[in-house]
Amino acid sequence: MILILLILIPLLSGILSFAMKGDGAKVLALISSIFTLAVSVYVSGANYSAPISYIHDWIPILGTHFSLMGDGMSSMLCLLTGIVVTVVMIVNVNKEVEKPGAFYGFLLLSQAGLMGVFLAYDALVFYVFWELALIPVYFLCSKWGGEKRIAVTFKFFVYTFVGSLMMLAGLIYLSMQTQGMSSYAWADIVRAGSSLPAATQAWLFWLIFIAFAIKMPIFPFHTWQPDTYEQSPTPVTIILSALMVKMGLFAVLRWLLPVLPAGVAYWSDTVVILSVIGIVYASCIAIVQTDLKRLVAYSSIAHMGLMCAAAFSHSNIGMHGIMVQMFNHGINITGMWLMVSMIENRWGTRDMTKLGGMATAAPQMAIALVIISLANIALPLTNGFVGEFMLFNGLFSGGITVMVVAGLGIILGAVYTLNMIQKAAYGKVTAMVVKKDMSMNEYLGIGIIIALILFLGVYPKPLLDLTSGIASMIAR
Repeated sequence: MILILLILIPLLSGILSFAMKGDGAKVLALISSIFTLAVSVYVSGANYSAPISYIHDWIPILGTHFSLMGDGMSSMLCLLTGIVVTVVMIVNVNKEVEKPGAFYGFLLLSQAGLMGVFLAYDALVFYVFWELALIPVYFLCSKWGGEKRIAVTFKFFVYTFVGSLMMLAGLIYLSMQTQGMSSYAWADIVRAGSSLPAATQAWLFWLIFIAFAIKMPIFPFHTWQPDTYEQSPTPVTIILSALMVKMGLFAVLRWLLPVLPAGVAYWSDTVVILSVIGIVYASCIAIVQTDLKRLVAYSSIAHMGLMCAAAFSHSNIGMHGIMVQMFNHGINITGMWLMVSMIENRWGTRDMTKLGGMATAAPQMAIALVIISLANIALPLTNGFVGEFMLFNGLFSGGITVMVVAGLGIILGAVYTLNMIQKAAYGKVTAMVVKKDMSMNEYLGIGIIIALILFLGVYPKPLLDLTSGIASMIAR
């Protein structure tokens, strides 16, 4: 029953938020996020002994049950969701938005959808929450986004909607292959999919995988991402970048690798090649960016490409590295987006050619930017190093060439990240510098991020222990 709370708390709070005005909705969202975080911490702790499950009759005529499973991977992603949403609410507690009731209501509904996606152990339940997580983001982007939000949101909607329909068709087909009455239960879907002929699995693979590839995204399904990140308000960009891209990678691990093993084996090399192309391509594009948001957006594409490549490397340590890196990337990219937002709010621009002097005007901000940026490029003793080291160990099993080419992402990542730090934090003090460092709530939010970066960089054992069992199962 505890798993239901991870969905119900943000769901009911989000619905209630629409009826509230002013600071009431903001306070409710903060309280809701804290309670959800507390439950996610409890679920993660409980997973050290045994996974938690919940099942209840839902639509028997369709062969579907409301089935949830809180194993190591699910509970880890629920914990990440709880942390990220709580940090977002803390940092935005002194920010004013138009129609706060609707704004925070949609954010909480999106959190409920994310929790449902990570916990779903029934294919139809998974699909319902997949859509529930996306729909609020559509309204958030179209209402509170930038000047080009309508065109960008339409592109985002078309990409995700087409992918979702293809995935739904694939899941229905798999359900029809289950023995006896159609079933959407994870175990039945796995048995049905893995028993299909290799040729059938080969075409069914793309029917399902494209939806996940769009969401991660990997090359060439990435073109919606930089524009959407740029035009979305910062809290929405964080939800998209830190959490929703993990939906795609999680879905690959839960609903693709075990379900269509022959199809995965047939197309693995193709996906790895596309992922590696995406790493190098996105890193090169990031180097020439002058807009901070677009630089971070392309950086995220490169990181997700590395994780996707490792997912198809058929390596136990690679799978384990994905688990760790999904969490760590979510923490680091949240910190990056918060720093970009703080810079834009104080300097009035995201153009790096117009920035400089942060270390003089706002030294605490500069220190935070340096720590978070170095974690984002996996500097040793930061959380990013642990998972990335495991990912490259996994890629090594796919061949030295793949690992070397993917390793270019580390070199190029260091180039654009250090260049960004130099231009934004140091250099000549610009005339537009505003001498205002971080506020108390920003200290708290960024402090949580930095504490996790340093703690998991020095002592990653809790995260490794939480995810070890599920990594071994998927790798088989």
